[in-house]
Amino acid sequence: MSDLRKIIIDDIEVEVDPSMTLIQACEEAGVEIPRFCYHERLSIAGNCRMCLVEVVGGPPKPAASCAMQVKDLRPGPEGQPPVVKTNSPMVKKAREGVMEFLLINHPLDCPICDQGGECDLQDQAVAYGVDFSRYREPKRATEDLNLGPLVETHMTRCISCTRCVRFTTEVAGITQMGQTGRGEDAEITSYLNTTLDSNLQGNIIDLCPVGALVSKPYAFTARPWELTKTETIDVMDALGSSIRVDTKGREVMRILPRNHDGVNEEWISDKTRFVWDGLRRQRLDVPYIRVNGKLRSASWGEALSAAAAAMKGRKVAGLVGDLVPVEAAFSLKQLIEGQGGSVECRTDGAKLPTGNRSAYVGTARIEDIDSAKAIMLIGTNPRVEAPVLNSRIRHAWINGAKIGVVGPAVDLTYDYFHIGADRAALTGLTSKPHEDALGKETLVIVGQGAISEADGKAVLAHAMKFAEMTQSKFLVLHTAAGRVGAMDVGAVTEGGLEVALDGAEVIYNLGADEVDLAAGPTVIYQGSHGDRGAHRADIILPCAAYTEEGGLFVNTEGRPQLALRAGFAPGDAKENWAILRALSAELGATQPWDSLAQLRQALVQAHPHLGEIDEVAENEWRALPVEAPGKADFVNVVKDFYLTNPIARASQLMAELSATARARADKPMAAE
Repeated sequence: MSDLRKIIIDDIEVEVDPSMTLIQACEEAGVEIPRFCYHERLSIAGNCRMCLVEVVGGPPKPAASCAMQVKDLRPGPEGQPPVVKTNSPMVKKAREGVMEFLLINHPLDCPICDQGGECDLQDQAVAYGVDFSRYREPKRATEDLNLGPLVETHMTRCISCTRCVRFTTEVAGITQMGQTGRGEDAEITSYLNTTLDSNLQGNIIDLCPVGALVSKPYAFTARPWELTKTETIDVMDALGSSIRVDTKGREVMRILPRNHDGVNEEWISDKTRFVWDGLRRQRLDVPYIRVNGKLRSASWGEALSAAAAAMKGRKVAGLVGDLVPVEAAFSLKQLIEGQGGSVECRTDGAKLPTGNRSAYVGTARIEDIDSAKAIMLIGTNPRVEAPVLNSRIRHAWINGAKIGVVGPAVDLTYDYFHIGADRAALTGLTSKPHEDALGKETLVIVGQGAISEADGKAVLAHAMKFAEMTQSKFLVLHTAAGRVGAMDVGAVTEGGLEVALDGAEVIYNLGADEVDLAAGPTVIYQGSHGDRGAHRADIILPCAAYTEEGGLFVNTEGRPQLALRAGFAPGDAKENWAILRALSAELGATQPWDSLAQLRQALVQAHPHLGEIDEVAENEWRALPVEAPGKADFVNVVKDFYLTNPIARASQLMAELSATARARADKPMAAE
């Protein structure tokens, strides 16, 4: 590859792309450069000056490595590769000077700061600073901002790296933060003191290199070295973001993002980050049986024998909820079908075809969004259905991609061509493609709002036809984390929910809280929270939440991911698979596994692609036969971003955020 340039960094010769910055080239050489304002996913600000390096033969002063490209370096007198030094006396003196300036106005209140122990300023002051201060004047102080219930501010600690401003503007797509004033009076502030209106705002807590922006709900509750850290998968939406759950004893104290370039990069939504207080409230921790119209607590033996007695010899239907791991869906399917019943996971009525993975998952990966030249959104509002995916679409738009929308006109944080809100706009596309969304690198994204109505199958067929006509990749954007996995194991009934429930005398409800069940049938509810499903139940079997058991989840692009257990379920609650295994023994149809590992082995044997963890399988394209859809407008399925599942509905913080969002939407605008 002749377009690479040779460069010598601290006597290490590396070949790098000439468009790389020096800080990136140093990373390639394995040399660490301190930084505060530079972040690889944000634009370059070049204002903290911590990343200074010496360019040999260049200017007689240190250069900011984040803002200088390799191609700007001059070769040596005889054409030798350019030389960069990151540990020379000049660089050392410059870094010590920068660090001393940064600490002049810093309050140095580390013992009471929530960032203590995981603070870039602490680490770099020790590694690159000096151990004394020459400054004796009074320090500058600033007023704290009110950014809302999520982000607590201590602006006196701020070092003006502007990461939060760049994130909210570039990634989250809101323009409420900025910097005012100059010199000593410069301060980060929000426009007219508004609170942040974004469901990605929690990421500025991770980005802040000092303790200026910290998590309000987590404030003063734990130190990082007291926490047990578990790497797992998020289930608040179907994106399957990589997360880290930090626990102290049995309590989940906070949830942080992990980097996964193919899925969530390093961002997570506010619901993912702050839903943990919902894991403590309204929990089901003992089995219940309804006697004379009232629920009373019972032992496991009593509850399981009551459930088995209710199911024996009667027509049973099984419902699979939105947060159910694949193992539990597989186990329930085997149990219910063994009793002659039917199982259904499409509890919202989505007309997803069975057995055709290209129609219920698609052929695209999430990372295909980055390189797409045009993106067509059909019946979806990704800003509330998958905020992190929406930030990726925004990034593609910044890079020049054209976006088309068929569905309600909503604020998506980027400009788009609104083609229409109804079915006619979609059929118009398939008869004569929209000139703004043509080309080989197009991506069609279909939301659940398009396919959960009665004519969902016809809408899906038209969307697939449009993808075929434009030679586009195709992605179905799900809203339920457990849906694709349940579809993969065949937890579906031909004809959907109505057929599955038709004539059922007993309904085994495995965590499906988003469905209204008519009076009549006996309902056995297996779930973690006292939500809608538990209110309707006759027998309640308490189970673990997503942080309390291991499990497979398949995300919206069809990528199987492994969630690991971070804590233990409260009281007598048990893991999902264990409850189903115990019930199968009561029914006299004992399932052939005694551990989660054996169950997973049977699952992978039946569906081999689920064993390919973190791999996206290629789906064979099978278009659906085109029928004429109805005439109605598309509607978006997520009405309230913060209250989409039982865990979120149990969270006080989510209720507060939901109320704030409603008040903001209802606020009358001034006439002028």
